[in-house]
Amino acid sequence: MRVIAILKCPGQPGSILGQEYSESLKMLASFRKVMTEESVTPLFQPIVDLQSGNILGYEGLIRGPSNTPLHMPYTLFNVARMCGATVELERLCRKVHIEQFSRHGLEGRLFLNMSPDVLVNPDLQTDTCFFSERVHGISPENIVIELTESSSAASYNRIKQAASDYRAYGFQVAIDDLGEGFSSLRLWSELRPEFVKIDKYFIQGIDKDPVKRQFARSIFEIARQSHSKVIAEGIETETEYAAVRELGIQYGQGYWLGRPAMPPILRLPAETLSLMAKRSGAGQRHELQPFKADLTVRKILRAIPAVADATPTNAVYEIFEQQPELQVLAVLREKVPIGLIQRLRMLDRLARPYHRELYGNKPCSHFIENEPLVVDIGTSLRDLSYLITEGNPHHLSEGFIITADGEYRGVGTGFDLIREITQMQIHAARYANPLTQLPGNVPINEHIEALLTNGESFVVCYADLDNFKPFNDLYSYRKGDEAIQITAELLRQHCDPDLDFVGHIGGDDFIVVFRSRDWHERCQDILDAFSGATSGLYRKSHREAGGYMTENRQGLEMFHPLISLSIGAVQVDAAVPFSSHQIAEFAASAKSEAKKIAGNTLFVERRSLLPSVYTDGNRRRAHTFVNGHG
Repeated sequence: MRVIAILKCPGQPGSILGQEYSESLKMLASFRKVMTEESVTPLFQPIVDLQSGNILGYEGLIRGPSNTPLHMPYTLFNVARMCGATVELERLCRKVHIEQFSRHGLEGRLFLNMSPDVLVNPDLQTDTCFFSERVHGISPENIVIELTESSSAASYNRIKQAASDYRAYGFQVAIDDLGEGFSSLRLWSELRPEFVKIDKYFIQGIDKDPVKRQFARSIFEIARQSHSKVIAEGIETETEYAAVRELGIQYGQGYWLGRPAMPPILRLPAETLSLMAKRSGAGQRHELQPFKADLTVRKILRAIPAVADATPTNAVYEIFEQQPELQVLAVLREKVPIGLIQRLRMLDRLARPYHRELYGNKPCSHFIENEPLVVDIGTSLRDLSYLITEGNPHHLSEGFIITADGEYRGVGTGFDLIREITQMQIHAARYANPLTQLPGNVPINEHIEALLTNGESFVVCYADLDNFKPFNDLYSYRKGDEAIQITAELLRQHCDPDLDFVGHIGGDDFIVVFRSRDWHERCQDILDAFSGATSGLYRKSHREAGGYMTENRQGLEMFHPLISLSIGAVQVDAAVPFSSHQIAEFAASAKSEAKKIAGNTLFVERRSLLPSVYTDGNRRRAHTFVNGHG
């Protein structure tokens, strides 16, 4: 191990520089001790098949001694770089990971992190711990060298040659943190790794960000062409897992699947496996989409024929000649779409002197002019329109390729997209409430009917303002409108826009359709926030008194409490045999029960919705939440 020699203390004892010098010495001494005593702790984080829930293997992670500045790997490896001891530290990490992986009898692949500069270091190939027919009982075919982010000085040619040498021993190669730093697309193209790992930045929040979804989708498409498997890093929520899986990405890693541990988990928790199985069943239903605002690319799919990239240009010319209505053809390479050929542009080029003779027998792929936009069939039209407006405008005029699980399905046109978006806007405007711009009765019924047809379970919440009329009479209709708008915004804020639906029936009545599993907590948050959100509507004296006196129709003064919010909730099972109108009646009944209780209240109907239990003799007691608390 090499340690930097510090010749002179840059400062007097007790000075800031002197203190820094002293801390540096302590840090270097601690690092020397770590290396001498091999006092590093290996951790293993599972890499999971997102379809089956099986564990593909584990990434080896490292920690320094607990309760020391060198505990976190970032600091530990920084000090190693200062000392020129990166090779030695990485060798130690490999050693303890391989030993512990074998000792605990772990199955699958072991992903070992390695910086590019260490990869090309000739000394590494003399490391008997790493290069042997079987490494501590682990076959080299089960070891994956994971190139980590680094500002490497090594050339692409040296890295490519080193990777080839490792593969000769049986090792596989992965690129870590794709999209960050040194892990570039060029490195991917040069190495053709067996695995690529998408940086966690692009995975966190992917369920809410169409640009991140398109980035991950593009990586997946490139991976299919280069025969690499994709691993999504940083999956921390169920909705992120669902978004990644729906893109067709096979493997994932992150806290939601399993944290780094020693010893690691050998199997995912039963609850996680159950959620995966449920997602698998739900993912097979695509035919009917809830409410028009959630329509997907499937709506504008055109089953246009495709040709292989090596197809002669003359053959494609004949296809266009025989099918005058055909304006575009998709081009596939090994069944993966790589571009579009535009009819008019191709015919125009071939009409020029000698072009037919020059290009007629050449591959038709010469006529792909622009990089295509490839979208999954499950992409919402809203997300697609965002991708086109934020991306290259030629996609709107030339069209885009539509795939399902990475396989070609057809194309879509900008004309069809604009038509559907326009229809969605007209539909939304026609039935939207003019005060809140939320969908009205017709879209609410459409949404519930679609969920029932799809066989999805959901919760319908009927929200209503209490004591609204006296407030409106005293403070004027403008203040009343403000109270309604505040309520609408509060409901929006506490709903998942990708799963839940907020509608405005009219007046001070709202409907929320929850598909979020934590719907109960979301309702609780709405109730907890309501009083604070509306406090600015009242005069100080009324706010302090908790209400105000007004005259009723008989001229008698009455005390009216401040506005509160009542929510009646009905849980709808996937097999319930009712229409949206009947479910609306049940929700209205639950809302009426909630309004019988003072304050901000949630009433959850616990009775079965089957007709037989709606007789007086069979009514079961509902669970009631008063003032937002059980």
